[in-house]
Amino acid sequence: MKLQINPKFTPYLFLLPALIILGLTVFWPAIQAFYLSFFSYDLLQPPQWIGLKNFQRLWADEVFWKTLQNTLLYILVVVPILAILPLGLAILVNQKIRGIHWFRTAYYVPVVISMVVAGLAWKWLYSETGLLNQLLQYSLSFVLPDSKLPTIPWLTSPNLALFSVMGVTIWKGLGYYMVIYLAGLQSIPAELYEAASLEGSDGWRKHWDITLPLMRPYIVLVAVISAISATKVFEEVYIMTQGGPLNSSKTIVYYLYEQAFQNLEIGYACTIGLILFLIVLGLSILRLVFTQFTSSDTPTL
Repeated sequence: MKLQINPKFTPYLFLLPALIILGLTVFWPAIQAFYLSFFSYDLLQPPQWIGLKNFQRLWADEVFWKTLQNTLLYILVVVPILAILPLGLAILVNQKIRGIHWFRTAYYVPVVISMVVAGLAWKWLYSETGLLNQLLQYSLSFVLPDSKLPTIPWLTSPNLALFSVMGVTIWKGLGYYMVIYLAGLQSIPAELYEAASLEGSDGWRKHWDITLPLMRPYIVLVAVISAISATKVFEEVYIMTQGGPLNSSKTIVYYLYEQAFQNLEIGYACTIGLILFLIVLGLSILRLVFTQFTSSDTPTL
């Protein structure tokens, strides 16, 4: 007897292998993490039920609130820069100039560089005897020959460490988000710019009148994606500062890693992960809302 499958279930059969893999590698570990957030577990002994004590500990944990503050500051600083500056770069490399492909490649190179390599390179640049301090000293010698600028503690000052790490994140992300904007710019018909120039809107004014309104969905997309990435930043902190000095550059993901793999506080780390999940979920919902709003409000071409 030949087995008959309802046609409406056919797409789900094609999705079934991917759903099984996602279930085993994403959904099931997420459920386990939520379950373990109510336990005390250190990998050496069986989990012990403690109820809401991990959440009570989290509420009173000053280091957690410091890492949450650092993460929110990371978002507030990095996201506006990565939402605006790559758009300017995309407009620049979208010009029909001979050899512009070389500039596109140059701006995109940091994206393909491993974060480990980038972090080590920037850690050397930021060091007290690094290239950045040497260039500042050399520049000052032209202005004030008899003065000597003290070396700037980019990674060892509590006031500068987090912002120095932000610089690496921005440097790595510029080319990636530039490509997203470039795809949007190349979908705008040239006739719109020609019509705008006939009406007196030329130069940068045409980008204000045409480019920005039509690029609004892309700006929202980049802003939300960069916000989610900033929330989950880890490699830069691990390689360059390891959360120091005085927890000034410690982010919520690094604190989760520290509790889970250094202190073996698996249950407490799962509790931190649950808070991180809620933050990322909120940003994802925000993305869907803004995407729907901008797509319905964007003028048709």
